[in-house]
Amino acid sequence: MSETQIVIKKRIQHLRELMLSRGVKACVVLSADPHLSEYLPEHWQTRAWLSGFQGSAGTLLVTPDFAGLWTDSRYWEQAIVDLTDTDIELMRAGQEGVPSPSDWLVLNLAAGDCVAVDGDTLSVAAHRQWLQVLSGSAIRLQTDLDLPGEVWADRPALPHAPVYAHASHFAGRSRADKLAAVRKEMSEKKAQWHWLSSLDDIAWILNLRGQDVAYNPVFLSHFLIGERDARLFIDQSKIPDELRRDLEVDGIVLESYDALAGVLACLPESDTLLFDPARTTAGLLSSAAFVKQCEADNPSQIMKACKTEAELAHIRETMEMDGAALCEFFAWFEDRVGKERVSELMVDERITAARARRPHFVCPSFSTIAAFNANGAMPHYQATEQSHAWIEGDGLLLIDSGGQYLGGTTDITRVVPIGTLTASQKHDYTLVLKGMIALSQAVFPKGVAGSTLDVLARMPLWQSGLEFGHGTGHGVGYFLNVHEGPQSISYRAPRAVPMQVGMVTSNEPGLYRPGQWGIRIENLIACQPARQTDFGDFLQFETLTLCPIDTRCIEPTLMTDTDRQWLNHYHGQVRQRLLPHVSGAAKNWLITRTEPL
Repeated sequence: MSETQIVIKKRIQHLRELMLSRGVKACVVLSADPHLSEYLPEHWQTRAWLSGFQGSAGTLLVTPDFAGLWTDSRYWEQAIVDLTDTDIELMRAGQEGVPSPSDWLVLNLAAGDCVAVDGDTLSVAAHRQWLQVLSGSAIRLQTDLDLPGEVWADRPALPHAPVYAHASHFAGRSRADKLAAVRKEMSEKKAQWHWLSSLDDIAWILNLRGQDVAYNPVFLSHFLIGERDARLFIDQSKIPDELRRDLEVDGIVLESYDALAGVLACLPESDTLLFDPARTTAGLLSSAAFVKQCEADNPSQIMKACKTEAELAHIRETMEMDGAALCEFFAWFEDRVGKERVSELMVDERITAARARRPHFVCPSFSTIAAFNANGAMPHYQATEQSHAWIEGDGLLLIDSGGQYLGGTTDITRVVPIGTLTASQKHDYTLVLKGMIALSQAVFPKGVAGSTLDVLARMPLWQSGLEFGHGTGHGVGYFLNVHEGPQSISYRAPRAVPMQVGMVTSNEPGLYRPGQWGIRIENLIACQPARQTDFGDFLQFETLTLCPIDTRCIEPTLMTDTDRQWLNHYHGQVRQRLLPHVSGAAKNWLITRTEPL
């Protein structure tokens, strides 16, 4: 047993002792913070600290005689490794016969038992779902206890990175214009106040960016918009004097980060507070006990998702820079692999270095996934110094990476052959590619949701009895979060959000064979007008990503003429757009990899 496993057991035992002293029969630990962010500052990585599981999604449940970690199929392989010898049981969320955490509690606890969860990390919507399930069995849910936080003696401090303005050349719409648009929505809902804790919404409205959260250029804050003024709750030392003055001009007052609860408690009883129950926490909402409440999506969600033509123009420029950087990387990679030892870790280093040489690059948009053969079967695999593969022999290398640029956010996945491929590998690769091409070519009526379009990307796989466990597409921000709502392309999506002009979404079907290989091919696509007919307005997708798709992995007999025409046209566009930005080996590589099929 390793030292880490011994430490995990001690932490769980300490938590159980604290639960006993507080009369708590079960403690639920979420992967969340008061902003319900996807990527968490270390201060709120409580579930990872307590369980040792390093995946970004999961729920830990601890009772006196049980500890279980619920996570979805993207992380099962990783969880098996991380939870070894910790006495924490992997609960395969979504698998038939596996109850949800709340259902498990109903099955195993008695009436009157108390379940503790930190309400500051639990969304209002999720809180109601928990109450609905537990109250039927008379199990109490207590949300004003952060027991793991009390156990965590050396908990890291909150991040303290400076906040800066997103340059007006890239931001486009002014802060004042965005505030006016939000206030118009507030007025239509007869709300005098609008509260936001979602960091990407706040950063977008204010045209500000930060470095408090890994990969996402946002900053810890809450925001309360009134009819005439607004209050930004933030560590004020992060705001330079000049930026503070600019905010004051737009009627924005700075308050301390932890002052929100007190301000919410003092809102007039006659006023109405607009908030999004999926993007605000139950713990903070409990402070707004007197003001009237209006629940709706944050108005900025759709505004932010629908990129303007100016923003799309910057994204297209960014895609050229990103594609050129990838040409440099792949030219280096193909020259070196087989001649010297190349590891998965080196892929990440070289791709990031290539992007860093391009104008307006800020940082990666997520942690690069470089996964060879069996590692590729774990959709969110991460190579580490302690555990990584050398890229040698025969097989498939999956590379999922992205960059944050002042003019946009990129996210791309490519799979490349190493040595000799098997017929089965080419078969799988080609089916995934056919699904990606089918979605790329979609034309559909206005009002159709991404959940409806998902079948197009899956049909080639389904016809062969194959499936993948993640969504086909997620929204992507504009120099913001690489995963952005409200739209998604997934039949598993909790709600159907219609695609709208300007929405940027990923197109990334995949296929994963545990212990063998994984395949995912990903481009970003923008929703655009297609045509108007007597039957209404129709929409289509513009492919934004510019990087060759490796034709050496294709089984040609599975490709239709339509598939070939799309791929050859795409490669023609890639070559034309990227040639002015590359030279030498990168140029030669680009020309070779964009030859018609």
